[in-house]
Amino acid sequence: GCGGLTSITIPNSVTSIGDSAFTYCRGLTSITIGNSVTSIGNYAFYGCGGLTSITIPNSVTSIGGFAFYGCSGLTSITIGNSVTSIGDYAFEGCDGLTSITIPNSVTSIGDRAFQNCTDLTSITIPNSVTSIGNYAFNGCTGLTSITIPDNVTSIGDYAFCDCTGLTNIYFDGTKEEWNNLSKGDYWNDNTGNYVIHCIDGDLNKQ
Repeated sequence: GCGGLTSITIPNSVTSIGDSAFTYCRGLTSITIGNSVTSIGNYAFYGCGGLTSITIPNSVTSIGGFAFYGCSGLTSITIGNSVTSIGDYAFEGCDGLTSITIPNSVTSIGDRAFQNCTDLTSITIPNSVTSIGNYAFNGCTGLTSITIPDNVTSIGDYAFCDCTGLTNIYFDGTKEEWNNLSKGDYWNDNTGNYVIHCIDGDLNKQ
């Protein structure tokens, strides 16, 4: 709640950013995270609406739940290549975010991780990811295409629900593999009339 705080540099001696550390620091526009930080806690930057960009260094292995929830001013983010998990609600409501690169180190995308990121137009999920959480991209109305690797074994409930602009899904496996992939309830409810492009041909929305 330090509303007057506009910038901060976290030195290399710091190894973790605790839960709720900068919650509602609405005046915070820039932050530099030292390259010894390994974890970003739950709610760490919750509601920091003035934050426009952030670089998560390669030392970080986990992004906590709600970590950047409601950071509506965030337009770009760089996630270091050691992050293995993106927590539940981590970037929920970051409606200024236009693109994001998920590194190959990530194995799981949490529930509602990118829900209501309405300016997000495309996303590539790396081969390392095996599960896409419930509501992970729910309400991403600007999303037109997504690339899903064949390592993904499950797509959660409502994962792409209300992605009304979705027109292309690129799947790095066969049509049979796509049909056998576990998909949750209403995972594709109220989406655009997309086409699934598999390595052996196309499938229409089911």
